[in-house]
Amino acid sequence: MQNDTQIIKKRPSRLHWRGVLLFLAVAGPGIITSNVDNDAGGIATYSMAGAHFGYNLIWSLLPIMVVLIIIQEMSARMGVVTGKGLSDLIRERFGVKITFYLLLALVLTNFGNVIAEFAGVASSLEIFHIPKYISVPLAAILVWLLVVKGNYRSVEKIFLYACVFYVTYIVAGILSKPDWGAVGESLVAPSFKISSESLGMIIGLVGTTIAPWMQFYLQAAIVEKNIALKDYKHSRLDVIVGSFVVTIVAGFIVLTCAATLFKAGIRVETAADAALALKPLAGKYCSALFAFGLLNASLFAASILPLSTAFVVCEGMGWENGVNKKFSEAPQFYGLYSMLIFLGAGVILIPGVPLFPVMYISQVINGLVLPVILIFMLLLINNKKLMGEYASKRGYNIISWATVVLLVALSVVYLGSLLGL
Repeated sequence: MQNDTQIIKKRPSRLHWRGVLLFLAVAGPGIITSNVDNDAGGIATYSMAGAHFGYNLIWSLLPIMVVLIIIQEMSARMGVVTGKGLSDLIRERFGVKITFYLLLALVLTNFGNVIAEFAGVASSLEIFHIPKYISVPLAAILVWLLVVKGNYRSVEKIFLYACVFYVTYIVAGILSKPDWGAVGESLVAPSFKISSESLGMIIGLVGTTIAPWMQFYLQAAIVEKNIALKDYKHSRLDVIVGSFVVTIVAGFIVLTCAATLFKAGIRVETAADAALALKPLAGKYCSALFAFGLLNASLFAASILPLSTAFVVCEGMGWENGVNKKFSEAPQFYGLYSMLIFLGAGVILIPGVPLFPVMYISQVINGLVLPVILIFMLLLINNKKLMGEYASKRGYNIISWATVVLLVALSVVYLGSLLGL
């Protein structure tokens, strides 16, 4: 009887650890995809939100996180159910012509973002007195070798380690000694003046947190990792954890700048500006951590964005793709990946390159493409022939379509504000 009792006591513990191990085996695509969005442009946006508005816009990160979870969960579900990438499904369901235009828009958008990531590398290391003519070529070679000479398992491990370094922003946030009472008040009872500037910043926070490339990369990564349908619940948890982590990091970036730069009346335009401005206000350690976080984020995204683009284009065109394949087996995949990295880095090395127009154009295309991609995703995920019992239910569809309508409205307002309408 005593032995039976001991067995019964052990079983829940064994089941618990088995679940944890299964999650760890599946985890990766969701956490990596979400964290890449804290790239050079994202960090700059969060820095400006804190420096220009203090703690007043921190509340907006919570509904943005909910939207991110909803959209990423759809990508994960389609990936595990169909075993195909998003661009592959769009081509099969809607034809080559529509797929071509979507791919063209994504390539242009991602190329602009890749340029911005290498600008982040250059900016972060110039703070440590390393010129861009040394830092950018070395960074380009590093991220190129990472994918070309690795396989999916090794690449994913490195990307997951890179996610850990985002803790530098949490440490920087603590060092900045924020007013936690004001932070709590913003989350529980937000109050801010509605203006074109504050609305524009909220739209910018949405745009920098949810990008079109994310849906394609997440689904492609799930397929590349061969995550089975039986592991769907673990894949969904991976997405939720990733969304929580990216929101926490973003929140600490905002409150770091709110506690220091906003308080001192200092406005910034880039993440590098924020890192430099923090030094006299919060100490050299806070400034160095912020700059190191920018370097890590820029290198991380400079690897993922070209990789995402290569996955998307090759899937859409029906070409061989995947990190597990050799260069000779997937020449278009590796060729496009290489071209995006070295052209993106090359642009930064041109003297006097205007980086803000590049980021402007990429954001305009982002605003146009994201709602369109979400509409295609919703049409696909509601196709019962494709998804079977995993097609979205009524309640989920109401939330999803409401999210799309909201994002379309935000995109229209954002584009209108950019065009001065």
